[in-house]
Amino acid sequence: MTFKLPSRADHVGSFLRPHTVIEARTRFAAGDIDAAALRQVEDEAIAELARWEESLGLKAITDGEYRRKFFHTDFLLQLSGVEETGGIKKAFKNDKGVDVEFAPPKMIITGKVAHEKPIQRADFEALAKVVTETPKVSIPSPTMLHFRAGREGIPQEAYPDMQGFYDDVAAAYRAEIADLADAGCRYVQIDDTNLAYLCDTGHREDAARRGMDPDSVTHEYARLINASFRDAPADMVKAMHLCRGNFRSSWAAEGGYEPVAEVMFNECDIDAFFLEYDDARSGDFSPLQHLPKGKTVVLGLVSTKLGEMETKDDIKRRIDQAAQYADLDQLAISPQCGFASTVHGNDITTQQQADKIRLCVEVAEDVWG
Repeated sequence: MTFKLPSRADHVGSFLRPHTVIEARTRFAAGDIDAAALRQVEDEAIAELARWEESLGLKAITDGEYRRKFFHTDFLLQLSGVEETGGIKKAFKNDKGVDVEFAPPKMIITGKVAHEKPIQRADFEALAKVVTETPKVSIPSPTMLHFRAGREGIPQEAYPDMQGFYDDVAAAYRAEIADLADAGCRYVQIDDTNLAYLCDTGHREDAARRGMDPDSVTHEYARLINASFRDAPADMVKAMHLCRGNFRSSWAAEGGYEPVAEVMFNECDIDAFFLEYDDARSGDFSPLQHLPKGKTVVLGLVSTKLGEMETKDDIKRRIDQAAQYADLDQLAISPQCGFASTVHGNDITTQQQADKIRLCVEVAEDVWG
């Protein structure tokens, strides 16, 4: 078995935005500074972030998603034929039992989907200049263009049949991944809330009301993801993160991975699956029994939603439990999600953020050497 990730301790990608970046984005939105001035602030903050990540012992380095408002919209809106509309209102929940109302923007299709220009290349190249370890790019899953709106969000005149839509989306993603590969990128992670939402009874019912079969759509999404990565270089690490929602320390979905695990692990041509396992809402480890040889699960055992620190002993005990279902050599560890999937960030301090990353690195060294 070949372990393909740069390290047994990894992370999902986003970090709390520094005040300099938040202030610059506010000034840019108000027209007080131009795009070049905003980018200079971002560049400086990302260079500092990269040094910080490496100082903690991480081997996969991201730009923290400092240039984004949301983990998905900033990328998807740069594809032609894609526009943003009001989201699906959902009461996100937090550990205090308080509902946090949030309607994440959803994408609708207004015409033929196409990749007309590089999206992440300049950002990747800027990151690659300031790291000594492996630069990692996180992008939203192609399924984000379908799940939240469904068939109603895809005009019949542009796509009389759904296969044409899937083909165009995959072609757009192939073009972006090819451009990243040409720039030297060898680690791409797609962030997918939808497969995780299909583990939640309520979200499955909502999907059915939007005209989807919650079981068959999982197979369709696996084919779409594979087609998107089809031409990726053989030495590119292809990863996927499953998320149940991450907005200001709250979440939108619950449920174990069993409804999607067998299809996801066996039909998706993905090297590493980042799975949330920070608390009971993610279910137990038994779905890991479906993991085939040659693939890795990164156990998201450390919460990015709560400041309270996990202990090394608790994390090691849970790794032992997971290893009852999947070979220890096929496992790694990370925080359960990003620290800031949106610009708002989670209710956690920068020191707690650092402590949790350091915890992952130290546990990985203890367990895997």
